[in-house]
Amino acid sequence: MNNSKLCPRFEEAMNIISKRWTGLIIYQLLSGQQRFCTIEAEIGISGRLLSERLKDLEKQGIVKREVFPETPVRIEYSLTEKGVSLQPLMKEIEKWSQSWID
Repeated sequence: MNNSKLCPRFEEAMNIISKRWTGLIIYQLLSGQQRFCTIEAEIGISGRLLSERLKDLEKQGIVKREVFPETPVRIEYSLTEKGVSLQPLMKEIEKWSQSWID
């Protein structure tokens, strides 16, 4: 395997996932489509920071933002196929943390 191609990709993947709160947002969305206020309440993150992280994840193609034309407007977030593909990784991190983190 050519390490010169692997290292930059691995580094970029780690940069995406390791941003503060990003892993928790992805983990929260693994349970399905959710509204902004639900994610905010479950994680305990500020609205401003959650909005910023969701925009980043949407730009990366990991999160999908869906607007429902209702009154009032309803917006829900879910994982894309790319985001769902992180599930095995997130489950392994969960399993590791249960075994090794006090």
